[in-house]
Amino acid sequence: MRTTTRWAPFGLVAVALIAAACGSSSTTPQSPGSSSAAGASAAASASASSSGTALKTATIGGVTVLTSAKGFTLYSFAPDTATTSNCNGACATYWPPVKGPATAGSGVTGTLTTIKRSDGSMQAAYDGHPLYTYAADTAPGQAKGNGLNLSGGVWHEVTASGGAAPAKSPSSGSGGGGY
Repeated sequence: MRTTTRWAPFGLVAVALIAAACGSSSTTPQSPGSSSAAGASAAASASASSSGTALKTATIGGVTVLTSAKGFTLYSFAPDTATTSNCNGACATYWPPVKGPATAGSGVTGTLTTIKRSDGSMQAAYDGHPLYTYAADTAPGQAKGNGLNLSGGVWHEVTASGGAAPAKSPSSGSGGGGY
């Protein structure tokens, strides 16, 4: 009984963090000054606060990519279509959808549209690619999600031209990898 009591606060913290991650997908934009209790939620909040603000471009790893207004890399998910997001539920806690509508800022020359997600919320899309941030990108200018095969498909940075950025190699060699 003593062990259960000692671990109970940790369980409550875990539930609160999960609820905070799920809450970040609401359609109500957060104010730029809002904070969250978890690092992953901070990235989700950064994408949520980009709703209704200009998206821009930045050069990350030698590639000009689309970013949120706060400089967080935007991604596309290979299984998505121009009208449907295939990242829902737990997937969307790690890959928070960019709330729509969004407007084109500096360097953004493609077409911005919105799609309606399965939960009824609106998601921004760029040249037919629904847009997401990645919870593991905890600061502007990071692109930790590019080339990852997670949640049923491959994730790519969205380039300013609207295409997928090439996946970065884990090493500079041309070997078979052994993964």
